[in-house]
Amino acid sequence: MPLLSLCSYPGCRHPVPRGEKYCDKHKGAGTRREQLQKKERWERRFRKKGSSAARGYGARWRRLRERFLSEHPLCAECLKQGRAVPATDVDHIRPHKGNEDLMWDEENLQALCHACHSRKTAAEDGGFGNLTTSSRRKESCWPEFAAKSEKQRLG
Repeated sequence: MPLLSLCSYPGCRHPVPRGEKYCDKHKGAGTRREQLQKKERWERRFRKKGSSAARGYGARWRRLRERFLSEHPLCAECLKQGRAVPATDVDHIRPHKGNEDLMWDEENLQALCHACHSRKTAAEDGGFGNLTTSSRRKESCWPEFAAKSEKQRLG
């Protein structure tokens, strides 16, 4: 007997084989709904943030990124933990926030795997319901930790 889950279409409770999302009745409508939601998410993001080229991540960045990843193929954070994980993202150690000097300073770059980059970015930007890094520093219960991380940040 195969394992079953419920159809993912809103309001439908029909069982479907594990690995499938929708029952036969909702396959077409569910797929169209997903595509529409994906398009709306992308449009919202584009309106909010603009294109990657408009944010400074055009051809010059792609060339720098490729060269940096070839020179630093492993995730810096994972290496600190003794794990060899391929790097996929190039991260600004200190967010550049439009500052051209920080944007292109290779001393301000580090190679990270996608998981580490997402974790760092969410912590800095307040993503996923997290406090921003600066808020955490201000609200820290351990003042010596906040002072130490501030000193490291200003480095």
